[in-house]
Amino acid sequence: MLKNLSRLAVASSCVLSVTMPASAHFQLAYTPEVNATKAGDQPVKLIFWHPFENGHVMDMAEPIEFYAVHRGEKVDLKSTLSPITFHGTENEAKAYDATLPLKRSGDYVMVVVPEPYFEESEDIYIQQITKSYVNRNEIPTDWMEPQGLKTEILPLNRPTNIVAGSTFTGRVLNEGSPVAGAEIEIEYMAAEPDMARNAPKAPTASPMPGGSVVAISDENGYFTFGVPKAGFWGFAALGSGPEKEFQGKELSQDAVLWVRAYDVK
Repeated sequence: MLKNLSRLAVASSCVLSVTMPASAHFQLAYTPEVNATKAGDQPVKLIFWHPFENGHVMDMAEPIEFYAVHRGEKVDLKSTLSPITFHGTENEAKAYDATLPLKRSGDYVMVVVPEPYFEESEDIYIQQITKSYVNRNEIPTDWMEPQGLKTEILPLNRPTNIVAGSTFTGRVLNEGSPVAGAEIEIEYMAAEPDMARNAPKAPTASPMPGGSVVAISDENGYFTFGVPKAGFWGFAALGSGPEKEFQGKELSQDAVLWVRAYDVK
């Protein structure tokens, strides 16, 4: 994880850089289809992983909170959680199956507030407060609204149909206030989870030379990224939350956002 990236001059909405050789930790709230037409139960997997490199998987404890926001109403999803073992290419770890019930048309904003994870190699705790989106019937209702989380990334582009080759802009928030100079790690989900096998599919891309791709938010918390490829893209604003310590050790309370990009056909 990045802890002491030197501050870069911000000329516009963000600056992109590559740093450090290791890939980033990313909390997933994954479902393969984010644009649905039918009502019914949508399968979801919660995995703490390195999906760009199809690498190491971390054990997840039961989340503190797992819910969806639909038309401004909160729907608790913790009762749908079922423990699984996710079999990565390097190791296996504890993860969760879950269900997102789709009823009325509109956006469903899934929110995961995980228990902090102790990263022994860095001697810190990591808590990635994560948002993912599903839409039913192409009707926008909630995606453009902040969810009042301790920290979050507010999308300024509709997160369920980004055009590959265009740009995505987000705004990093700490308890509703913009975060200037936030370090945002950017991750491509090169290996998507196989929902039946609890294992990764074959990867469709390789990690970037030079390590993690990074953006820096501007003085108003905004950053922009040119999305080069269709698929799922994750953004993690490192240490953007208000809480800095857990059980006597440093806590990186991160905001994570997942969006889906498509090729124009």
